[in-house]
Amino acid sequence: MTRSSAAQQSRLDESVGVESTVADASLNALMVFDGVCNFCSGYVQLVIKMDRACAIRFTAVQSPYGRLLCQRQGVDPDDPSTFLFFDRGRAFEASDAMVAMFGRLPTPWRWLRYLKFIPKPVRDGVYRWIARNRYSLFGKRRTCMIPSAAVRARFIDTDPATSS
Repeated sequence: MTRSSAAQQSRLDESVGVESTVADASLNALMVFDGVCNFCSGYVQLVIKMDRACAIRFTAVQSPYGRLLCQRQGVDPDDPSTFLFFDRGRAFEASDAMVAMFGRLPTPWRWLRYLKFIPKPVRDGVYRWIARNRYSLFGKRRTCMIPSAAVRARFIDTDPATSS
């Protein structure tokens, strides 16, 4: 990354509303998603296809690690109203998480990060409506999605800090 593009990315990162900062800087390009939600699981499958560099990793809210991360960020893991995206040690929620995640995808998907210029109340309003209605619109699974063997390494179920 050139110095000017790094500076542009830094300005873009700063302009996205950061929900909170986490102490563990190893939390990078990690999506915490609702593993029983058909919409969320489908979205994960789409991100896997778009992310040819395999930069983004995933953990389901229902996994021990996902539950831990949700609890640390004040999200109820038993009734998640948002997904989390950790980028460069920072936690993002709702539409800010989407914008941050788009910034980690290759072009042309990366351009979607400019959705940040839509006023946050509008972005979050649309996000909240979809989140509230996701089960009735798209359905719910009995169990979390099971990733294929080809992408299994991108899924984290336990806290890496405590795993041996």
